[in-house]
This record gives sequence, structure tokens and C-alpha cells, in this order.
Amino acid sequence: LPAHKPAPASGFSNTNYAPGNQVPCDYPQQAPRTYQGVADPGSYGFQVQAMSPVPPGFAVPPGFAVPPIQNQPVVQEGAIWMPVPPPFPNCPPGLEYLTQIDQILIHQQIELLEILTGFETKNKYEIKNTLGQRVYFAAEDTDCCTRNCCGPSRPFTIHITDNLGHEVITLERPLRCSSCCFPCCLQELEVQAPPGTPVGYIVQNWHACLPKFTIQDEKRMDILKISGPCVVCSCCEDVNFEVKSVDESCAVGRISKQWTGFLKEAVTDADNFGITFPMDLDVKMKAVMIGACFLIDFMFFEHASDKKQRAGVWQ
Repeated sequence: LPAHKPAPASGFSNTNYAPGNQVPCDYPQQAPRTYQGVADPGSYGFQVQAMSPVPPGFAVPPGFAVPPIQNQPVVQEGAIWMPVPPPFPNCPPGLEYLTQIDQILIHQQIELLEILTGFETKNKYEIKNTLGQRVYFAAEDTDCCTRNCCGPSRPFTIHITDNLGHEVITLERPLRCSSCCFPCCLQELEVQAPPGTPVGYIVQNWHACLPKFTIQDEKRMDILKISGPCVVCSCCEDVNFEVKSVDESCAVGRISKQWTGFLKEAVTDADNFGITFPMDLDVKMKAVMIGACFLIDFMFFEHASDKKQRAGVWQ
């Protein structure tokens, strides 16, 4: 079948982003390759094995089996999951999904108990591709006292699982200061894939008025930079955090907090995020960018006990 590129799923505003484009910057890349069952690395379409229907009254001879259709979405408990990709050399188990995508949409689930009582509950997120298929499911692991006493500054562990229920990524955030007034104790997050094996870190950099972060690999070498706006308050428009090369000379990707409407923004702190990155970016760095998105969500878009959102690094 010919490759087909579907329209972006709802929530992706960056329609001009060209999948598979090379970025003229010095960062670890994986060589583009053709994956089994995928139209090509720059397309989201999935090719299936064509089969002619069996004519009425025709019996399949003994010993012959009808070959299964490959790379079909998996439906579990009402959610459509991305097909399980083939193994990829030198790729941490479970991160094969990231070799086939260059955009991700993260939906935070709305918790009715939190809306009705104001009682902070564990955050849960759906991580989807541009077809709207679920790639991963993320769930916060914290105790009640920590959530309601520390608020958005709380330390947490987030477990990210695939459609088989296997934990493929673990995010660990220690308790750190949330104000730029204390440059010796700024925010940090460790990304493990698989759990127990660090693949990268997100480290906040001190700046008087801008949210700035560094993406590091497992050896603590700087790989990418993230820079946000001076005012991160979301009001009628998206808030973009640009992902750049180490020298910040060119853009590599983007993490966007998407505007969800007046009612949802006022009543809940359930947020939507979009992430874009080069198709051939190292899957470990893609996983670290996902971790950076969660850290940004907690730092700037989770409501504190006064129900107010932080407007910048000084607040």
C-alpha cells in the first residue's frame, strides 16, 4: 500500500512542522532507517499485509494458515494504543515507539475528586501520537501528605508504562527549591529507561527572569538547552518552551503548554502539552524531553494551595 500521512490529531497546532527534517546542530542522532511495517521514517502511516478476501464457499486447505495483519492499533479498555513496533538495535526496551514519531501530545486526566473538594490527587497522563493513539500512560506515585503539603514543589516518582503494562520510563524528582532566589538548589529531574538505568537529566539553570533548563545525557554531558518565556501564564494562547542546541544557535524542538479554554483553565489544573523533536533524535533524548515536559508542568502550571498559577521563576 502507498504511504499515507494522516492529518494531525486535535491539539497539534504546529502543522508546518516537517517530520524527519535534519537539524544542522551537533547533537546525538540515530541514522534514519526503514522500519518493518512502517511506510517510511518521515510518515505516520502504517502499511499492512494485503490479503484478498476468501471467496464464499471456498475452504482453506489443511495446513494453511491465514497470515495475521501486522501493525494494527491495539484496543484496551476503550483506549486505542499505538501498534507495538519491531525491535530496534541499541534501544532501551519500550522506547522503540519513539523511533517512529516526531510529535507527542500529553493529556493530563481530569480528576473529579480534585475539582469537587480541592484535594490534590495523583496526576495521571495519556501520552499520544499524532493519530490520537496512546503511546504510553504516566501515573504519579506520591503519598497524600506530600501532595497536599508541598504542592507543585513536591518530589515525585512518575511511572510511564506501555500498552503491555510494562514500565519503560521512570521519572524521579527530588525535593528542591522552586524559586530562582536560591541558585544552589534549583530543580532537577532524572529520567530512567528502563527503571533503574539513568539515560538523562533535566537541570534548571539560574536566570533572573527566564525559565532555562539543560538536557544532559547519562554522563551529565550537556546535550540540549530549553528556554521559556519571561511570563509563563497561559491566557488565550499556547506557552512555548523552545528546545535548542547547546550554544542556543538553532532550534531543535519545542515543548508547548496548549490553551484549553477558559472553563477548563479556571476549574482544573489538568493541562495539555505538545512536544516536537527531530525524527532521528536519539530516543533517550526524546525520553528526557518527555521528562522535561512533566517538570515544566509541575513547576509552572500546577496550581498551588491558593489556586494560583506561577507566572515565572521569581514567584
